[in-house]
Parts: sequence; C-alpha cells; structure tokens
Amino acid sequence: MEKVTMADVARAAGVSKSTVSQYLNKRYEYMGEKTRQKIEEAIKTLGYQPNFLARSLKQKRTSFIGIIVANITHYFSTEVSRAIEDFFHQHDLQAIVCNADDDPEKEKKYIEMLRAKQVDGLIIFPTGQNHDLYKNMVEQGYPVVFMDRKVEESLNVFSILTDNTESTYKAVQRFIDKGHKHIAFVVQPLRVSTRLDRLEGYKRALKDAGIEINPDYIVEANIPDMKAKLERLFSMEVKPTALFAANDRAFMAVVEFLKEKKIQLGEDLELIVFDNIPFAHLLDTPISFIIQPAREMGFKAAELLYGQIKQEDRTPEVFVFPSKMI
Repeated sequence: MEKVTMADVARAAGVSKSTVSQYLNKRYEYMGEKTRQKIEEAIKTLGYQPNFLARSLKQKRTSFIGIIVANITHYFSTEVSRAIEDFFHQHDLQAIVCNADDDPEKEKKYIEMLRAKQVDGLIIFPTGQNHDLYKNMVEQGYPVVFMDRKVEESLNVFSILTDNTESTYKAVQRFIDKGHKHIAFVVQPLRVSTRLDRLEGYKRALKDAGIEINPDYIVEANIPDMKAKLERLFSMEVKPTALFAANDRAFMAVVEFLKEKKIQLGEDLELIVFDNIPFAHLLDTPISFIIQPAREMGFKAAELLYGQIKQEDRTPEVFVFPSKMI
C-alpha cells in the first residue's frame, strides 16, 4: 500500500499543500471552519499520518523536551515532573523523563543523548558535577532550566529552588523552643546543594541558640549504610531526643530503624522531615513535614523553558519558592 502524502490530503480536500501544513501546525487564524472540516475529513478518510520527523527537521524543532531527574524515587521529583509534563502537554510538546540516579556520569550521558536527539530544551535536577557540560549549554544559548539544586554561581542560568536553609533553620528552632538540646541530623552524602543548605540551616539554628554542634549527631550515609550509623547514634550515652531527616529517603530509613528498635515517636523522639510525603496525612504518629510547592515549581520551570524555546528575551534569574511546615 502506497504511503498517503500531504499532497493527497490537499487534493482530497480541494485545498493547497500549504493550507494542509497550516492545519497540521494548528495555525487556524486565516482558515475558515469549512476548510478545517474538509481537511479533517480527508485526513480521516485517507488515514494520513504526518511525518513529524520531517516536519521537525524543517522547523528545527522536535516538539520534545527532556527532564533529567536526580533520583526518581524522591516523591518531590515525581510531582515536579508531572507538573512539567502537564504544562507541555497543553502546548503540544512531549516530555522525555530520564533518571540520573545522582550519578554524574549517567547525567552526562543523558544530556548528550537528549541533545543529540535535538530535544528543544532540558530541565535538569543537576548533580553539580558536570560543570563544563552545563557551561557549554549556557554559552551556546541552549534552552535549559536547573531545578531544585544550585550549580556554580558564575553560570547565568534560570534556576528554581526552595528556601532549604531558612526552612531547616525554622524547623530546628522549633525543636529548640520545645526544650530539645540533643538534636540529630540525618542526610545522604553531602554532594548536592540541597543537602548542604539544609545542614547549614541546622548548624546555624544550633549556633544561634548557643548549643554546641556535636558531629556525632550528624549522620551522613548512603541509604544502605544508614542503619548501621543510626545504630551507633542511638547507642550513645546521651541519645538524641529530636531528629531532622533531610529528605524522604532518609526519613524512610529512620522510620524503619525506629520501628525495629521500638523507639516511640512522640515519646522517645520527635521527628521533622524535609520533603513531600504522599501519605503524610494518613500517619497517626506526631511527625512534622516541610513541604515544597512542587507543582508550582514544576510549572515555573516549564514556563521558563518554554519562553527560551520561543526565544523570548529574558535575563536568567534564580526563583526561590518558600516551603511550609505541616
């Protein structure tokens, strides 16, 4: 069976090829309703499938964008990605989501692969380790937005963040106001800005309250190693009475450990978590959560990327969204 072409559709509808092209690109400004219906009927009758690859080469756009997530297991990342996908669906662009696993090498491969496929732009939760690659994109004027994490200050790039240091400071201050002096901080390896900024908020709150920072109360570990380090923490002579979990994965490791050791939340230990937890409202235990406005952050990132794709003239800036405690 011969392939149906745009010329066949034009003949069947009694219009020019350029009119069919305008219809396919949804440029209806100077097209009557009757013409639109004729083209639609011709496409349906002939079973015409537009050649999107050829069209993208001609337009120098693919109508695809890439999202490179640091770790898809973080619920916050899933919420943000969903918001981005929703935005671009409304603008007839498709999103490709890649999971970098907090691995700079994997992130590098995804950036290079997506750019080779000529996606129209990227939203990246950066590992912070591919400086030359980031710099190259910015210098070339390639549409890019960094989400959730900071990169080197010298890069002039659109960035979406939350107030990590300030929100953590307020959370630890809340512990202190309740009389806690032995406050632990649990975090994954301190290789990205979010974790470093949250640790900074923790330390600053203790310092401002005149409480000495005990390095033994700072638990830094990969998730598989976290249980052993928590074991050491709760084997200390002076055990923590409050604990700050720096993200949802650290929280899950902490809760699993506490359950195993029969340490009661609200009685033996008070807990605050910095992250969006989907089942937080179902918990009976007294836990506070610092919630980031993930959907708003995702929409803003998508809006900024879309503006770059449309070549709108706007100076890159950093947008900081406040989190709230529930």
